[in-house]
Amino acid sequence: MRPKSGKRRPERLAALIQESVAGAMATSLKDPRVGFATVTGVSVSPDGTHAMVRVSVMGTEDEKTRALEGLESARGYLRGQLARTLALRTVPELRFELDRGLQHAQRINQILADLKRDESE
Repeated sequence: MRPKSGKRRPERLAALIQESVAGAMATSLKDPRVGFATVTGVSVSPDGTHAMVRVSVMGTEDEKTRALEGLESARGYLRGQLARTLALRTVPELRFELDRGLQHAQRINQILADLKRDESE
């Protein structure tokens, strides 16, 4: 049985927002604080009024904090870009958070490598 299209709308909207925000960050966002931020995912509320944009930032914790500050200050600009590129009745409010998935995966790999090394000694 196919799911109703209404249940898939947040997923489709999230993909469109991810593509649009990533494109705007790469081409027209001039804030140097953003640096090498990459959009890794977007979650949209069921009613489409809020979008959580997950970003990965290369660098130190201080650089990551500054990148989030830069994105927060550019939130209105990015939302305006969404309004111009997507035909939506309501453009979602954007919020940004650091995606620490890669950092967690590296930490787990390090723990496993340490365990394996301890077993072989």
